[in-house]
Amino acid sequence: MKTLAAQVITPEDLLKHWQGHRALTRRVIELFPEKDFFEFSIGGMRTFAKLIEELLAIASPALKGIVNREVKPFAEGEEKLIFKAQYLEKWDEATEEINQNWEKLTIEDFNETFNLFGQYEFPIIQNILYFIDNEVHHRGQGYVYLRALGIEPPFFWER
Repeated sequence: MKTLAAQVITPEDLLKHWQGHRALTRRVIELFPEKDFFEFSIGGMRTFAKLIEELLAIASPALKGIVNREVKPFAEGEEKLIFKAQYLEKWDEATEEINQNWEKLTIEDFNETFNLFGQYEFPIIQNILYFIDNEVHHRGQGYVYLRALGIEPPFFWER
């Protein structure tokens, strides 16, 4: 018999929280001038395009893997995107895929462990929180880049 941990947030509210972050990250992508999206960096950090490639390789593919219990290796940058609009299109596709796969999760799934990308064995809820934390971290780098370019980023609370 499986027991459930005390619930602090519903799965629906967690998805809403995550998608709020994704919407904000999308707005940050939109603000980047095309050239700077692919070329601008500070202190040897990756460009924002490279950071977004990482996020695209994690969120939707990892959630799909969780739902199907398929452990696949991390695969970043397999698709060669050359325009910011392509990244936005992939972002929107991933957002919809996340919504579709989220519906397949049960409340019991969140406490089960999953070997994310064959590297990290954690409860599924911890994997999902990692997806969100990683996105917030990289979006913060994007904020620094935008400010260095003289562009005002959106308020972080406007999700």
